[in-house]
Amino acid sequence: MATGRTHRPATRSRGIPEATVARLPLYLRALTALSERSVPTVSSEELAAAAGVNSAKLRKDFSYLGSYGTRGVGYDVEYLVYQISRELGLTQDWPVVIVGIGNLGAALANYGGFASRGFRVAALIDADHEMAGKPVAGIPVQHTDELEKIIDDNGVSIGVIATPAGAAQQVCDRLVAAGVTSILNFAPTVLTVPDGVDVRKVDLSIELQILAFHEQRKAGEEAEAQAGAAIEAEAAAVAAAKETGKGPDGDVPAVMPA
Repeated sequence: MATGRTHRPATRSRGIPEATVARLPLYLRALTALSERSVPTVSSEELAAAAGVNSAKLRKDFSYLGSYGTRGVGYDVEYLVYQISRELGLTQDWPVVIVGIGNLGAALANYGGFASRGFRVAALIDADHEMAGKPVAGIPVQHTDELEKIIDDNGVSIGVIATPAGAAQQVCDRLVAAGVTSILNFAPTVLTVPDGVDVRKVDLSIELQILAFHEQRKAGEEAEAQAGAAIEAEAAAVAAAKETGKGPDGDVPAVMPA
């Protein structure tokens, strides 16, 4: 089986936009769920809804893959799974190293989705000498002193950084110098990398802050709606009082006689 070091996915050379590439895993996840339920075909509307996009955007994205579906039938689920998997490079074996085996790194090591999606955890690496040799997810942890040798021996081109922020850049530099060209960064810091190296950042705190913003906005909109409803109710009461000649609080005339 091919390794990640010698084979690269063809998405960029085929001119697929980055926004489309970012949506392909969403389509693949939805299609995989359909495949597991033995659903043979799916319409663009159904698949778009499952992936959380609109159907016009989905059809445009699939046109870059040369897949247009069949009118009245839809898309062949199994073929699309294969087509997207091939385009993303998931039909190959991608050896991955995880650096930083704390709580987060250990959780990533135990994640069962890597193997089913074309990724193989080749090594777990940590700077703590006491961690060396201890198995995590059935894989013995190795010390960072061996990082370069591990990458070379396993033909690794993808590295996952789950270290504290202060150690992340140094780890990144060593990974890049050893030949890693793609990095998934969980450390809460921005990494500097040379041209030709791709970095994807996953920052849980930022995502939570974005959710907090939306919650605050929803709360503000609800308060505004309640205030608006109160104003409308008061205006309606005043209008009713004018029609009946009574004040809004009872039988007292709204306008006293001269």
